[in-house]
Amino acid sequence: MKSKFFSILALAMILGCGNDDEQLDNNRITYMYGFSEDTEGWNGDFADYPAGEEENYGLEFEHSPLPDPLDNSQGSLKLSGKNHSDDLFMFVKKQVTGLTPNQEYRLNFEVEFASNVADGQFGIGGSPGESVYIKAGAAPMEPEKEEDELGWYRLNIDKGNQATSGENMVVIGSFANGSDENIYTLKSLSPSTPMRVTANSEGSLWLLFGVDSGFEGETTIYINRIDVELF
Repeated sequence: MKSKFFSILALAMILGCGNDDEQLDNNRITYMYGFSEDTEGWNGDFADYPAGEEENYGLEFEHSPLPDPLDNSQGSLKLSGKNHSDDLFMFVKKQVTGLTPNQEYRLNFEVEFASNVADGQFGIGGSPGESVYIKAGAAPMEPEKEEDELGWYRLNIDKGNQATSGENMVVIGSFANGSDENIYTLKSLSPSTPMRVTANSEGSLWLLFGVDSGFEGETTIYINRIDVELF
C-alpha cells in the first residue's frame, strides 16, 4: 500500500504545474526523481576513508539500469564501495533553488532503492543489512568531503555516524531488503517525522541521501526513486 506521503506527491503531480521534477501546491514544493534516462542532476561522492584509496575501496557512482531480477528498463543511481575502514559513507546530492531565503521549511522524503541483502545476515564488523544505515536530509551548504589532519576524507556537514542521526541527516532505516532472499529487491523508506531545514541566503538547499556502513565488506545500492516535499 502506498504511503500517505507518496499519495500526496502523486496527487500533486497530477494537479500541479511546473517542470517534470518540481510541483507547487498550496505553498508545498515537491521534487520527484525517477532516473529513467540519467542522473537528473544528482552527483555521487564518498567520505570516511583514507585519501588516495579510491581504487582499493572500489568506489563507484554512475547512472545504471536496475539489476536482475528487477526491471532492467528502469534507471537508477548506483553507488558501490568496499568498506575497509568500517565506516565508509556513500552519498548522492543535488541542489534545489528558488526557495525563500533564510526561511525554515519542514522536509519530507521517500526513497526507493534496490538491496540484495536478506534480513538477519551476519558479516564482518556487523550485518551487511541491518548494520548498513540509510540516511536522508538536507543542508544549506554543499556537502563536500574534506581531508582532515590524519589524511582521511570527512564530510563538512553533520550527518551523524552510522546508527546515529546528525543535524543535517537522519537515519530512515537499513539496507536489509525485508525478505529472506539475497536477491535485489525494491524497498521504500521515509522518516517517521519531517525534518526542519533552513534555506540559505540565496534561497537554496542541498538534498542528500546516503549509506553509512558498519559492515566491513562491499555494498552496492541502486537508488530507483527520490521524492521530496518542502512545506
